[in-house]
Amino acid sequence: MQPTWSALFPLLLEGLEITLQVAALSAVVSLAIAVAAGLCRLSKWAVVRGAATVYVEFFRGVSLLVLMFWIYFALPFVGINLPKLAAAVLAIGLNYGAYGSEIVRSSILAVPKGQWEAAIALNMSPMQRMWRIVFPQAFIRMLPPLGNLLIELIKATSLVYFITLSDLTYQAMILRNNFLTWTPQIFGLLLVIYFVLSCCVSLIVRFAERRLAAWRS
Repeated sequence: MQPTWSALFPLLLEGLEITLQVAALSAVVSLAIAVAAGLCRLSKWAVVRGAATVYVEFFRGVSLLVLMFWIYFALPFVGINLPKLAAAVLAIGLNYGAYGSEIVRSSILAVPKGQWEAAIALNMSPMQRMWRIVFPQAFIRMLPPLGNLLIELIKATSLVYFITLSDLTYQAMILRNNFLTWTPQIFGLLLVIYFVLSCCVSLIVRFAERRLAAWRS
């Protein structure tokens, strides 16, 4: 049986909804972890710096797919059963949060020392120095690499197919199995969808950069 484009789109739209959900939740988790771990890497306490370093090095060094398998398939053996969506978001968040933490750390360190010294001269507390002076300037530096990381995260959501979460890739495989002769069209459409998602992220990040640059000037 030969499909029509109208027969392909409903299933792919269902998958797109799951992909966007996984990407959005994972991005929130990743950003929260990245900021927390990045700040911990700069802590004055050696124990905090050490714990953050262990986290970053471990989760940057492991395979995301294996981590996802471990969270979804292995944790139930110790009594922890996570839904597919939660397992996918946790795995992606932990992995990309580790990469993002290095962006946060390096961007904070890139803020000129004069800014720190000026905040100290104004008798600001360490918390005030960080959140009122340093972090807003560092955030502008973070935007381009964080945008690239978010694009990589969106593409990484295709791995949730392997824990049978019905995302774009999963639905495309179903369509491919049902309509084998349409394999090039189905996977070509899948490529286009991921490309469009990546372009949307790039446009949003560039818009944010322009607005923040205008605000600074």
